Amino acid sequence: MTLEEQFEKASKDVHTLTERPSNEVLLNLYSLHKQASIGDVHGDEPGMFDFIAKAKYNAWATKKGLTKEQAMQLYVDLVGTLLN
Repeated sequence: MTLEEQFEKASKDVHTLTERPSNEVLLNLYSLHKQASIGDVHGDEPGMFDFIAKAKYNAWATKKGLTKEQAMQLYVDLVGTLLN
């Protein structure tokens, strides 16, 4: 199975988790998925009163510089640990 296929499978499998991960893990999942799908963060940083959007933006910004393949592999690995 190619890395892209593993990533797509992990993207679907993450929705089958029986327990909700912590907010920190959710932000990590979100940021890795965005980095793998879109690349480095872009656009204006959300205002300080939009807490959720700002947290997501900042989490994604921490992944800046990761290649698509690196982000995909980290995402696949993280989802794998959550499913076990």
